[in-house]
Amino acid sequence: MTILLYGTAKEIVGSPTLSVPTSNITGKPLPKTVGELKIFLGNTYPALKKLTSLAVAVNHNYAKDHEFINSYDEIALIPPPEMVWK
Repeated sequence: MTILLYGTAKEIVGSPTLSVPTSNITGKPLPKTVGELKIFLGNTYPALKKLTSLAVAVNHNYAKDHEFINSYDEIALIPPPEMVWK
């Protein structure tokens, strides 16, 4: 499963995309819902937990935590807008 990253999420991970295993070769439970994906990513990248919000889009639509995800879905992490003070 490939996840597109934007803004602060991209900076935290250090890449514009992130691959999440779709088979259980790691021994960790695989995310099956948006909420499980957020927990999985927060455990892998603890700085993501510090964001005030983190929206997830699945196939170009904002998704709620209970919605199911599949390896063929297009998934994007959208952090809160960055504030610029002048």
